[in-house]
Amino acid sequence: MEVKVHRKGIIVIPAEVRRKLNIKEGSFIELEVEGDKIILKRKMTLLDAFGIDKDMGDSAIKELERLRKEEVEKENSI
Repeated sequence: MEVKVHRKGIIVIPAEVRRKLNIKEGSFIELEVEGDKIILKRKMTLLDAFGIDKDMGDSAIKELERLRKEEVEKENSI
């Protein structure tokens, strides 16, 4: 896509891209420079990240439950 640079270096991110990446007014964007390229990335907030590791969290809980059960069984066998 081609965008125009306005006064003070302002560029407009097309609505289609903003919708696709859930960029709204007040969102933060990370800017990287690689050689002659400018890379813009949507910065993930804590709210965006909420629940992203659900599968990992579920397996961690199951492992903790298993370990605790083993501890209780050992305590009861003494």
